[in-house]
Amino acid sequence: MAKVPVTVARGDGIGPEIMDATLHILKAAGAELEYDFVNLGEKVFKSGIMNGIEPAAWESIRRTRLLFKAPITTPQGGGYKSVNVTMRKAFGQFANVRPVRTFDGFVHSKHANVDMVIVRENEESLYAGIEYRQTRDTCHAVKLISRTGTELIVRYAFEYARANGRKKVTCLIKDNIMKVTDGLFHQVFQLIGAEYPDIQKDSLIVDIGMARIADTPEKFDVIVTENLYGDIVSDIASQVAGSVGLAGSMNIGTGCAMFEAVHGSAPDISGKGIANPSGLINAAVLMLYHIGQGECAAKIGNALLYTLESGQHTADIVKKGEKALSTMEFAEAVVKNLGKSPKNLTPFASGSGKPVKLPRAEDTTQSVRTKRLTGVDVFIDFDDADAADLGKRLNQCGLSSLMLQSVSSRGMEMFNPKKPDVKPDVDAVTDLWACRFMGPEGDITNADIRAILHNIEAAGLEWVKIENLYTFDHVAGFSGKGAE
Repeated sequence: MAKVPVTVARGDGIGPEIMDATLHILKAAGAELEYDFVNLGEKVFKSGIMNGIEPAAWESIRRTRLLFKAPITTPQGGGYKSVNVTMRKAFGQFANVRPVRTFDGFVHSKHANVDMVIVRENEESLYAGIEYRQTRDTCHAVKLISRTGTELIVRYAFEYARANGRKKVTCLIKDNIMKVTDGLFHQVFQLIGAEYPDIQKDSLIVDIGMARIADTPEKFDVIVTENLYGDIVSDIASQVAGSVGLAGSMNIGTGCAMFEAVHGSAPDISGKGIANPSGLINAAVLMLYHIGQGECAAKIGNALLYTLESGQHTADIVKKGEKALSTMEFAEAVVKNLGKSPKNLTPFASGSGKPVKLPRAEDTTQSVRTKRLTGVDVFIDFDDADAADLGKRLNQCGLSSLMLQSVSSRGMEMFNPKKPDVKPDVDAVTDLWACRFMGPEGDITNADIRAILHNIEAAGLEWVKIENLYTFDHVAGFSGKGAE
């Protein structure tokens, strides 16, 4: 068998230690891999490259289409970009897949029989990192949800479930509050789910969903959710199952596949030789399955389970009174157990972890027949808390075709021109106001909006941004009284 080229990044913090341990196991197990080592992370950031990825790394990844990486440290602040987020976007890695299981009786957990897979959308939501500061007091983060991206991740989740004998897919959303963005994600989940009658499906509001995962994780099978929710729920599930240090993940997309441990670089224990390499070992198992080396994947996975069963543990999971193994001692134990299978834990099989045929992104937005511009939210920087004064000034800025409907602060209506003398129960405490102008039954135009902005400027007010308000097939594409 020809060796498969793999780009390898040894990472930061404990990264080099757990990567060396994992590569030692891969070599001993006979994995047919050829490594191309590159620099990602802290050293590259310090050289002035803001995304932490050296040019040679880009070239290598484009060539191998396979990245195996240890945890990386992203400096806080200063405009540095996350290596992971950059990779996911650059290579279309729309799916982050994180299997989570308990090691019943051998790694401490308050739960048993946990065996779930979290399929996290990887490119959108708040993790798109689109943020603005437009006034002295307030900042904005844009939550981006596309129908195309949602269809891609939801279909992948159902295809993964079908390929790997999973019985149920659960969607986590918050569409009781975010009716437009999360509402779209939920709607697409229901539409796509109907195409898989052989798989059970349900939906949970994300807060109660996470609470149930913390309380009764054994009831979950496959979970599909948005980017930020998926990041949080992955760590909750991993910790509930025993330790975040045991979990591996894969980032799947059209450009390349990336395999990594779930946990971070843990600089506080760097260089001490005590880190648990199990998360990266599990990531290596996922990688081997992905490239068709299932026998080697099962061999390593079963040796890892046998090692855990035999009570050979690193410091993070060792039982009280027992000896903790160092990082490399643990790796050596796994090597000695290659060829052995666990006696109690469910073993890996060469056909486990079947790769999923990537779904093709399809544009179904053409099903929308009508799109109408019906109004605009104009955001005003105004540091006087007198909403009535602001509202009366803005009321004079309206047109016959585009009239002031409300003035809001942080989603609360503070002024209604139909009730100009009614004061709200609370005072505004920020300097950003969302001023909604709506048209009558007929369509409005961008020229109307420009006229409104001109009038606002003439009134001595500063507008900092606008959001056009549209309906799609007569359904509002915007939220209630304000757009903050």
